[in-house]
Amino acid sequence: MKKLSARRRHPLAALVVLLFALAATGGLYAAFAPAGEAKADQASSQSLAIEEGKKLYDVGCSSCHGTGGQGSSDGPSLVGVGSAAVDFQVGTGRMPAQQPGAQVPEKKKIYSEDEINQLAAYVASLGSGPIKPTKSQYDPSGADIANGGQLFRTNCAQCHNFTGEGGALTHGKYAPGLGDVDPKHVYEAMQTGPQNMPSFPDKVMPEQDKRDIAAYLKTVNSKDAENPGGYKLGGLGPVVEGLFAWIFGLGALIIVAIWVAARTAKAKKS
Repeated sequence: MKKLSARRRHPLAALVVLLFALAATGGLYAAFAPAGEAKADQASSQSLAIEEGKKLYDVGCSSCHGTGGQGSSDGPSLVGVGSAAVDFQVGTGRMPAQQPGAQVPEKKKIYSEDEINQLAAYVASLGSGPIKPTKSQYDPSGADIANGGQLFRTNCAQCHNFTGEGGALTHGKYAPGLGDVDPKHVYEAMQTGPQNMPSFPDKVMPEQDKRDIAAYLKTVNSKDAENPGGYKLGGLGPVVEGLFAWIFGLGALIIVAIWVAARTAKAKKS
């Protein structure tokens, strides 16, 4: 007892107890407080993004899509389109549109990445819809290019042609070329179905298949891509390319035959 009493009266005893109490308090705080604070910070950040996004929306979008995103005669409703649609349309410069027409063309974007995220947050708050994908969802690294090519030729080549060169549709509409499109925007287009394009949600086309298609497009449109068939003629496919060769090749042979016959006939007369 005397030894224990002496230890309690040691000059450093109070300091040891204080340090132990601080360590225990810090451990309990680390175990319980950060999760709640992180959620609160995240909610505050999201709320701020929505608030800033609404300001941008009121200036640049409300004149066509309505003050609450309900749509008007000049623009469709944005309720339920989701953040992926906003990131695609604004990130490719299609929105805000310069003028009405059969189809809104791609152009240089006018909003920064932060502003696009804020606009996407605000529109997403109007109603649930496809969410902007993460890099791991659309990154073509390690994807199955062969499967992507098969899927693209089955589902997309009818409009975009075999290698994504693009093509004409009806009434002034067209399928744009996909040669220089960011894989993220390729993925978002399949998610949301912009303009004349059908949508391919995950239930119809799984996430991995969309990655494979993005990888296929990046590969066939790469500057280093080889074309074993020779001149690709816009990547229109074997039928069109074969018809081209047949018409021009046969035409050249006919012209040569006519020239030879004319020379022969001329030689006989002389």
